[in-house]
Amino acid sequence: MINLKTKHEIELMATAGRLLNSVITEMRAACAPGVTTGDLDRLADQLIRKGGARPGFLGYQDFPRSTCISVNDEVVHGIPGKRAIRDGDIVSLDLGLVLDGFWADMGCTVPVGRVGPEALRLIRVTEESFWAGIEHAVTGGRLGDISAAIQAHVEGAGYSVVRQFVGHGIGRNMHEDPQVPNFGAGGTGPELRPGMTLAIEPMVNQGSYDVYIKPDGWTVMTADGRLSAYYEHTVAITADGPLVLTLGASEASRLKATG
Repeated sequence: MINLKTKHEIELMATAGRLLNSVITEMRAACAPGVTTGDLDRLADQLIRKGGARPGFLGYQDFPRSTCISVNDEVVHGIPGKRAIRDGDIVSLDLGLVLDGFWADMGCTVPVGRVGPEALRLIRVTEESFWAGIEHAVTGGRLGDISAAIQAHVEGAGYSVVRQFVGHGIGRNMHEDPQVPNFGAGGTGPELRPGMTLAIEPMVNQGSYDVYIKPDGWTVMTADGRLSAYYEHTVAITADGPLVLTLGASEASRLKATG
């Protein structure tokens, strides 16, 4: 069942989203050679708690850390620890928090130091695919319109979309109906209605879309060892178009001015 949110509930989610955006901004700035993924996780945990929220990932289905941090050929769900970031790495940050009973979920891939042009292009196309998708996140459309637009942008650039993991509805729970694939056919799936809130998260591989899970039970890897990038925001469907709830205040202002 899809839970439609009231205007007030969407405002609460937007407040949570702005806090999460501020945390990920600090994490991005801290991504540097020599910093460990555990260092980044501790930073995020501290900032989330300082903001009056709780780290949503910690303990969720027994996940052991407050964030997911995945490096290079790790796709998603990497467990932070002693791994030191190196010059030339690409680092995917995925984190969520709960504030006043509502979730916010967000992620991005950060280039560290001297990153090659192919890796930078992968990151750029992944982010672009998200924005291509939410152009179709409009009342009266279909969920498959979002999925198809993401897939078309990714595959048009010569990359592949991960099939085994998808986005999701979000609200009082991290995972709510409906599932939000990053692939599919336009004109299919549930009708998009005001009050729907979705975590849209393209996971894009340089090579094959095939993946596997490491023995730690969490970390998802590309099957061919090539790079993967990630981008996510929490989005509300409204009568006036999509509202990205995990943008910072200045980003939201720019989006409104240019949208």
